[in-house]
Amino acid sequence: MDEFEAAIRSVCEPIFDRPLKEVSFGRILLKLFQTSRRFGIQIQPQLVLLQKTLLNIEGLGLQLDPELDLWKTAKPWLERWMSEQIGWRGFVKGLRREMPHFATLLPQLPRLIHQRLQSDPYAKFEPLLRDMLAQQRQRNLWLATIALLLAATLALAVYLHLT
Repeated sequence: MDEFEAAIRSVCEPIFDRPLKEVSFGRILLKLFQTSRRFGIQIQPQLVLLQKTLLNIEGLGLQLDPELDLWKTAKPWLERWMSEQIGWRGFVKGLRREMPHFATLLPQLPRLIHQRLQSDPYAKFEPLLRDMLAQQRQRNLWLATIALLLAATLALAVYLHLT
């Protein structure tokens, strides 16, 4: 994950704080797709639509104002969007959306906690462990048999060689 993040940063950071005339979103997105392919990440259709939108923005922006700094222009909008998605606003909105579910779950919570504390989380693994132990014993028996046969063959070979 860290390597992927570093690769994405190496593609994107050079275009920050540059005017639109110095940025080619086509090349940037091509490099991003190549990086995604290198890390085996499947490209979602939404990303292809984003590419199309960015290329349209690039073309229109170059026609309107080649000196436009797209990042500076988009920063307030992106900050508001991030705040709504994962900031406090997003948290409060999610809490409001989930509150009806909490209201039905809350009365059941003590019973659910008690059941969880009383249950043995490893009980479902006991049959698997027994099977694995039986397989290991059988494997050990075969290995011991093979080792005994090899030792007997070696002893016979040494005896025949000495006589």
